[in-house]
Amino acid sequence: MALGVISDTHGSVRPEALEALRGCERIVHAGDIGGADVLSELATVAPITAVRGNNDRGAWADDVPHERVIEFGGFSVYVVHEPAHVPDDVVARGYDVVVTGHTHRPSIERRDGVLFVNPGSAGPRRFTLPVTLARLWVADGALESELVEIVPPA
Repeated sequence: MALGVISDTHGSVRPEALEALRGCERIVHAGDIGGADVLSELATVAPITAVRGNNDRGAWADDVPHERVIEFGGFSVYVVHEPAHVPDDVVARGYDVVVTGHTHRPSIERRDGVLFVNPGSAGPRRFTLPVTLARLWVADGALESELVEIVPPA
């Protein structure tokens, strides 16, 4: 069971991102989507859950919530675009995973027993940051994760 995590596409879906997400049962987009067409394209790979980013504006974004909580393989996943909007009490709320975007800096780290995942940016390259997404999966009752660089550095 795999969960694809993508963020900051800013209006385009790279073919490499679609390929990296194939085989995922579900995709989470952590904001700065850039348009409904991005969600439609990702939905050709797997069902998608998305949150709105600070750049997601217009009628298409009106129904996209700012935060979501989903269940994945028995784990509770909290999704919001900006790390500054993560509630201080994520441990008390019982979330197993917190997914954010916004910074374009990919990271996976565990804090106080909670897995924090920022898939980085799968959209246009910014500065010298890599173009990445993340995958999560459940194996033997444990949650595993990885960052996937989808475009080699220039």
